[in-house]
Amino acid sequence: MARETTYLELSQDGGGAHKFYEVTVDGTAVSVRYGRIGADGQMQNSSFPTAEKARAAAAKKIGEKVRKGYAPAVRGQRAARSVTRRQVTSAPSTARAVAPVLWRFRTGSSAFGIHVDEDRCWVGNQAGDVYTLSHGGEVLARYSLPEGVKCLVADEFWIYAGCDDGTVYDLSSKVPFGAYDIAADVDIYWLDIHEGVLNVSDAGGGLTVIDHEDEFQWSRKSGGIGAWMVRADEAAVYHGHSGGVTAYASDGTRELWHTPTNGSVLFGWQEEHAVYAGTGRKVVQRLSKATGAIEASYGCDAAVYSCATSPDGRYVFAGDSSSSVYCFDADGRRLWKLGTGGGSALSMQYLDERLYLVTTDGSLVCVDASEAAITAAQRGSVPVAVDVKSAAALPVFTPAASAASVATVSVAAAPAGAVVVECVQQGGRMRVQVVSGDYEPSWNVQFPRGIREVGARYVVDGLHAASGGFYRVRGEIRRLV
Repeated sequence: MARETTYLELSQDGGGAHKFYEVTVDGTAVSVRYGRIGADGQMQNSSFPTAEKARAAAAKKIGEKVRKGYAPAVRGQRAARSVTRRQVTSAPSTARAVAPVLWRFRTGSSAFGIHVDEDRCWVGNQAGDVYTLSHGGEVLARYSLPEGVKCLVADEFWIYAGCDDGTVYDLSSKVPFGAYDIAADVDIYWLDIHEGVLNVSDAGGGLTVIDHEDEFQWSRKSGGIGAWMVRADEAAVYHGHSGGVTAYASDGTRELWHTPTNGSVLFGWQEEHAVYAGTGRKVVQRLSKATGAIEASYGCDAAVYSCATSPDGRYVFAGDSSSSVYCFDADGRRLWKLGTGGGSALSMQYLDERLYLVTTDGSLVCVDASEAAITAAQRGSVPVAVDVKSAAALPVFTPAASAASVATVSVAAAPAGAVVVECVQQGGRMRVQVVSGDYEPSWNVQFPRGIREVGARYVVDGLHAASGGFYRVRGEIRRLV
């Protein structure tokens, strides 16, 4: 029987979708290729007992996509979305000592994404790989995403990876899935998320805000370009670009303040009362969240690629383009400068007297930032860094290829303690609400859009109430049949 291929695209002018979906039937084999238009995409293969069952399965997949707005297209007629990969230089360190590196994990590609919490460390690289490691350096799991990881952001329990394909993937469930789609005309530079609201800064100096339902809320264009900084809290969104830092009210109704910085902003950090902007002119500046006033400056010896603080800003850390890291006290006095022994830190985070870096050479580096370790390093005594290796049998998680594969298991009844949710139609939009008792019935549930179908019910392990007046899913999603 002849090989049959169906190619579909979903591309909305001014909207988020810019995807393709291709199904090929070859005898009893069905292959599905999907992803962003212009990219190679992900591939999944299935086999069936007969050719008839293979064609039926393919027809079902195609029907699902057509109902969601996909249409037949000719491959190559639409252009890929604009993607800017950060071009940075990294010179050898000129510091007089080498930092006390405890361990180093080489991911194989330049890395921007990092998140460190009480349980584990996350690193994402330009090849689309995301790894989780223990604080001791043991590699625990790997995620393989379709495109390069721009950044990793956390919102309480939930972990998100913003990628070059314009999709923000939720990595918190058993099967990763696309939680947000960024408009094809937005060239993503950085992301932040607060209570389910996603904030996107871009190459043109723009800021786009999307709510927990993956629906556009508002956007602003700054007076600069190259917006590498966005940080958000309950009161405001802090947007750093070539013209400085601009704060907007969280609902987008007004600009709260704008402060020119000493050089273009290349990275941003925040604490409860202040934001920190690392710039191309060798300085980190601390700005008051309330007024935008510059409260302190932290001078480095080269362009600042990243910065972070210890809790409450007691110590301020910076990484420069010469592969050095710095530590300052809150008032701006430099306490130390040490070489990393590797590439320049493109992002960093501090936790429990350790400084975690992701670098231009693709490494996740754990530095002992305790006073004793730094004092010893300044005297020339550093530990032998452990070169962490990835286990051969490491599990690899990939995003769901289709709507059905997000909910990988079907159940006939809800297990004890589980929560049942249902898809309902509200004013032309598909929402998900709680069926089980002891929950606010008017609140919606943040849920994968690809599996929403009127009347469909799902079982989840638990729900978490967000301050924005909606619920978020904890654990596995199973279809109730």
